[in-house]
Amino acid sequence: MHFVDEEATSYATAADFLKTLEEETHGLYLLSFLLTADHDKARQCLISAIGECVEGIGVLMDWARLWTRRMVLKHAIQMIRPAPENADHVSFISLQGQATSAQNNPFATILLLDAFERFVFVMSILEGQSDQECALLLGCSRRDVMMARVLALQRQSSTAA
Repeated sequence: MHFVDEEATSYATAADFLKTLEEETHGLYLLSFLLTADHDKARQCLISAIGECVEGIGVLMDWARLWTRRMVLKHAIQMIRPAPENADHVSFISLQGQATSAQNNPFATILLLDAFERFVFVMSILEGQSDQECALLLGCSRRDVMMARVLALQRQSSTAA
C-alpha cells in the first residue's frame, strides 16, 4: 500500500497557476500557434486553456506546468479537429509540400504540414508525448500517429533541403 505524505505534497493554488502562466506565456502561445497555425486561433485557444486551468486548481503542484500544456493541446484539438487522412496512399508529390523560406519564418516547415501531421509532429516530437497519448488525445489509432509522424518528418526534411 502506498501512502501519500500530506505535508510533503503541495497542491496548486490560483497563485501557482498565475505564476506558471506568467513564466510559460510565450512557450504556451508558441505551442498554441504551432498547433493552430493561426495567430487569432492561437490567442483564442490559449485564453480558453487558461480559463480551464482555473478548474485545475487543486492538482498537484508538480503537475501544474504539464496541466497547462495539456489544456492548450486539448483546446487546440477541439478548435481544429485534426483527423488522419488515408496515409496508405501517399504519393511522392504530396511529400514535396510548398516551397517556403525558412529565413522569413523559422516555423514555416511546421506550419505547412496538414493539420493532423502538424499536431502529431508538435505533440510527439516537440512535446514528447507517446504514440499512445497522442492517439488518445487525437481520437485515432497509434498507427495513424506513427504514419503521420513519418510523413511529417519526411516533409520536414524535403522542405529543409
